[in-house]
Amino acid sequence: MLKEIYIRNLAVIREAVIPLGRGLNIFTGETGAGKSILINGINAVLGQRSSKDIVRTGCDKAVITALFTELSEEVMDRLDEMGVAHDNEEISVTREISADGGSVSRINGRTATASQLREIGSLLINIHGQHDNQILLDSERHLSILDSFDGDEELLEDYRNSFRQLQHIARRLGQLKKEEKARNERLNELNEIISDIGEMEITPGEDDRLEHEYAVARNAEKVIIAMKTAAQVISGDDAVIEMLSSAESEIAPFIDDSKATAELFDRISAAEIELSDIASELEREAEHIDLDGQRLEYISERLGEINRLRKKYNTDCEGLAEMYENACQEITQLESSGDEIKKLTNRREELLHKVTERAKALFDYRETVAQHFTERVTEELEFLNMEGVVLQVRHETGKLTINGMDTVEFLISANKGEEPKPISRIASGGELSRIMLALKSVIADKDSIPTMIFDEIDTGVSGKAAQKIGIKLREIGKVRQVICVTHLSQIAVMANDHLMIEKQVVDERTETHVTPLDQQGRIAEIARIMGGENPSSLMLETAASELRKAAEL
Repeated sequence: MLKEIYIRNLAVIREAVIPLGRGLNIFTGETGAGKSILINGINAVLGQRSSKDIVRTGCDKAVITALFTELSEEVMDRLDEMGVAHDNEEISVTREISADGGSVSRINGRTATASQLREIGSLLINIHGQHDNQILLDSERHLSILDSFDGDEELLEDYRNSFRQLQHIARRLGQLKKEEKARNERLNELNEIISDIGEMEITPGEDDRLEHEYAVARNAEKVIIAMKTAAQVISGDDAVIEMLSSAESEIAPFIDDSKATAELFDRISAAEIELSDIASELEREAEHIDLDGQRLEYISERLGEINRLRKKYNTDCEGLAEMYENACQEITQLESSGDEIKKLTNRREELLHKVTERAKALFDYRETVAQHFTERVTEELEFLNMEGVVLQVRHETGKLTINGMDTVEFLISANKGEEPKPISRIASGGELSRIMLALKSVIADKDSIPTMIFDEIDTGVSGKAAQKIGIKLREIGKVRQVICVTHLSQIAVMANDHLMIEKQVVDERTETHVTPLDQQGRIAEIARIMGGENPSSLMLETAASELRKAAEL
C-alpha cells in the first residue's frame, strides 16, 4: 500500500509529508486549496507525463517521493527483473522535475525510466479520475471491463496466440502475393536464360576453341594446294629434282679428278634425296588435311549462336555458363516460394478454423460472465441509490479481432418503464460516477492492485446517493487501501483517516498544507463542508453526530 507521500516545491505545496493508512483515506479542503495538485503529484511519481509548470515559482525543481509497503509477489518479481533491490517488502519511488523541463526518476535510489515507473505504478495504484468516466461512454472499452470482471486469461491467451499466428501467416501471404507479379516476371526471365543457354550446353573457353578450329578449317584448301604445288615444284617435270639430277650427271665424269668435285657431287646427291623426301611429306600432309564442309558449317553456326548470346547477355562463355547455373538455382527458389503460398494458404485455412472455434468458446464464456456481471453491477447500483435501474450487456458477434469475435456495449435504463439504451446517450454525470464506482466495486477483488484512488467520484451526486458512495468506498477499503478526494460531507464522514488540504499565506507567499485530522479536527472540517466557514455550535453538533452514525454503520 501507499504508506507516505513526500512533496517539495510542487506548485503551491512548499513541503508536505502526507501519511496514509489502511482502509479509506479522505482528502477534503476548500475549492482551489490544492487537491488536484496532490493527484498530479501522485501521477507524476507513477511516471505519467508532467510539465515544468508544476515546479514552484523560484525553485530549481520539484520532488515527489512515495513510500510503498507490503509489496505483492508480482511487484517484487518485476523489481527483481529490473535489478532493483527491495528490503522488508517496501520501496520508495522518487520523481524530480526540473524547472528547465527535465526529470529524473528513481526506485529505491536507483535511476529508472518513466516507462519503468509506469509499469511498477500500474501494479501499485489504480487512479480513477473524472476523465475515467469517459471509458463508459466508449463502447469499445466495455469488453475490457467485462473481462476485468471475470475473464478467463488462459482461454483468452490461447485465442490470442492462434489469432497472432493467423495474422502472421496472413501478412506473409499478402507479402508473397504482392511479390508474385515480380516473381512471375523473374521466372519468365530465368526460363528464357535457361532455354537460351541450356540448350547450347556451352562450356567455358568453347568460343576460343571454335574460333581457332574455324580459322584452321577455312585455310585447309589453300594449305592443300600450297603443299601440292610445293611438292610439284620439287619433284615434277622440269622441277628442282630433275635439275639436280642433270647437275649430278654433268659433274659425275670428273669426281675422280678432284676431291672438291667429289664432295660437291655428294652434296648434290644428298640435296636430291632430301628434296625428294620433302616432296613426299608434302603430298602426305596434303592428303591428311580434312576438308569437312559440314563441320565448317556447324562451327560457323555455333559460333554465330554463341556470339549472339554473348552480345545479348553482355558476357563471355564463362559468364554464360555461370549465368545458366545461377538461373537454375534461383528458379528453384522462386518455384519453392510458390509452394510456400500453397502451404501457407492451407495453414491459414486450418488456423482460421481453429481461431473461429476458440472465438466461439470465448464468446460463450463471456455470455455467461455477462449475466453474472449484470446481476452484480445491478446490485451495486441499487445500493448506490439507483433503485429500479436496469443494466443490460448487449453481446453480439462481430469480426475477428485480437480480443475475439465479441462486440459488447452496456445499456442502461435509470427510470422504470424505459427501455435500456447505450450509457453514452442517457447517463448523467452523477450516474456515470456511480456506475463507475459500481464497476470498480465488483472488480475490486479481481486484481492484486493494493491501492485505489478516486478523484471527484462525487461529481453530480448529493444526499442519500452521496452517503451510499461513501459507504461503498469504505466497504472497498476493507479489502484494499482507498484514497479519495471529495467535497461532500456524506463521503468524508466515512473515512478511516481524514486529511485536510488548506491554503495559508506564509511570508507573503501562498502555501498549501496537508494536515491529518484528529476527531475534533474532523468535526470542525465536516461542519465547514456542511455549513461553510465559522460553523455554529449546532452545525458542529450535527457534524459530530454524523461521524458517530458513520462509525456505527
